[in-house]
Formats: sequence, C-alpha cells, structure tokens
Amino acid sequence: MGKWLNERSRYWVEWPTLSLVVLSYATWVAGTTFLSASWLPLGIVLTALAIALHSSLQHEVIHGHPVSNRIAAQALVFPSVILAIPYLRFRDTHLAHHQDAVLTDPYDDPESNYLDPAVWERLPWIVQALLAFNNTLFGRLLIGPAVSQVAFMIGDWRKARAGDTAVLRGWLWHIPALLPVVWWMVHVADMPVWAYLLSAYAAISILKIRTFLEHQAHERARGRTVIIEDRGLLAFLFLNNNLHVVHHMHPRVPWYRLPDLYFSNRKRYLTRNNGYRYRSYGEVFRRYLFKAKDPVPHPIWRR
Repeated sequence: MGKWLNERSRYWVEWPTLSLVVLSYATWVAGTTFLSASWLPLGIVLTALAIALHSSLQHEVIHGHPVSNRIAAQALVFPSVILAIPYLRFRDTHLAHHQDAVLTDPYDDPESNYLDPAVWERLPWIVQALLAFNNTLFGRLLIGPAVSQVAFMIGDWRKARAGDTAVLRGWLWHIPALLPVVWWMVHVADMPVWAYLLSAYAAISILKIRTFLEHQAHERARGRTVIIEDRGLLAFLFLNNNLHVVHHMHPRVPWYRLPDLYFSNRKRYLTRNNGYRYRSYGEVFRRYLFKAKDPVPHPIWRR
C-alpha cells in the first residue's frame, strides 16, 4: 500500500474508476430510455445494476478516489440515482463505521444490524418477527431496503430535531442531488416512474447482499470483518468490497488493487480476521437464504 501511495503525484486520476463512472451512467441512461422502451423488464434490471454500481462508486469517492480534487470527485457521483440515501449522510455514517473498535456496536456503529438486547426485549412481537425475518438473506432482499430506510430516516429525524446540523445539511443537499434524476425521468426517460422506483429498490436489495454478513459479533475487533472470495458479477458490482477486511485495513487502496493485495497475502488476512471467510456469494446464498446467520439482539453485548 505504501508503494502505491508514493506513486501518486500531486494531481492524479484513477482511470479504472473513472471509466466505471462513465459505464454506470451510460448503463443508467440506456436502461431508463431505449432499453425500457424495447423491453421494460430488461430496462429495470440494467437500471438496478447501474444504480448499485453507482452506489459502490460513491463509496470509492468517500475514501478519496478517483481524482485528487475532493470536490471534483464528489461531483462525479452527485446525482442521487438511488433516490433514498443522501450522499453526505452516507459519507458521514460510513466514515464513523470505519472505527473498527466499535464495529457491530448497536449504538456507535451506524451500520450495525444488531440491537441492544434490552431494546429488543421491549419491542412488540410483530416488530421482532419482522426483524427476525429481515435477518435471513431472503428477508434482507425482500424487506431489507424498506426496514433500513425507515430506521435510517427515523434516526436522522431525531438527530435533526436535537440540533444536529450535519444531518440537516446532508438532507438539504439531497434535494439538488435529486433534481437531475427527476428532470431526466420527467423529460427524457422512457421508463415509468413506478419502474424506476422498483429499480432503485432492487439496487438497494443487491447491496444488502454485500452488507448481510460483512461484520459479525466477536469479542475481538479483528474477528468482526469478513472475507468473501468471490470474483463474479457481485464482486464487480461491490468493487471488491467483498474482500472486506482488506478494505478496512487499507481504506485508501482503490478497488482494483484489493484482489492482488488479498491473494498475495491471503494467510495474513485470514489470520487477521480469525478465519471469518466464505468461498463465494453462492455459499452465502446456500447457507443463509432462509436461515438467519445471527440473532437480532447483539449476542455478546455488554454496556
């Protein structure tokens, strides 16, 4: 990693990532226009894939890619094609998540899927049943986007009411980020609005595959982050973030360098994360499509 950082000049461009930015928008344009006009299901599928890729590119921008100028990098992914998540809120919560010492903490890790057991016990049984279903991969795909969005918005609403100006600013900037998408759908796109909403929901479902078991409850922070040795379409859409412990250890390394970094030091990383590993997303689907990997209440929570 140090060698890669030293190779950077004052002004630099990561062309593989920049090329994917162009590809994501080109696919999005094609999916929402002539492909939808030709066969709507194809348009929905390709638009969903483009939106998922765009979200992964936003993640790259959060970590300082693909150009040296931060404002220019953010402008590349400014349009909120995913609709639901303001970029600034994604950035702030994700960077907070990168504090490895608090990974999976129900309070301090914004991306944790665990609840404080005391909170869990007070929930109505119907909510417990819903969240338990959401802890299967099938549930995460089906209702996960809705569950997480509702929880996210309730949490941000409370923070904004308590005077958190960063949260309010994040949502206010979301309005101009939505405007080019709304304009496109009204004046240019051949895709119906309901179909675009379905594409955006499907894109979040795809991203839920990545986050489903990225982290597990473990006594030691080093054992909480997964490696999924997948090299297929999902790994591409996630920009190799399936090699998650490598990303957490080297968050400034671009996506296209992660596989070489991992496979040339495989034993090191698997020792680092206590062997928390899956061979592929196929294995994840076989094991957890209808089975919860973890309980909703944090199994080793101490406060």
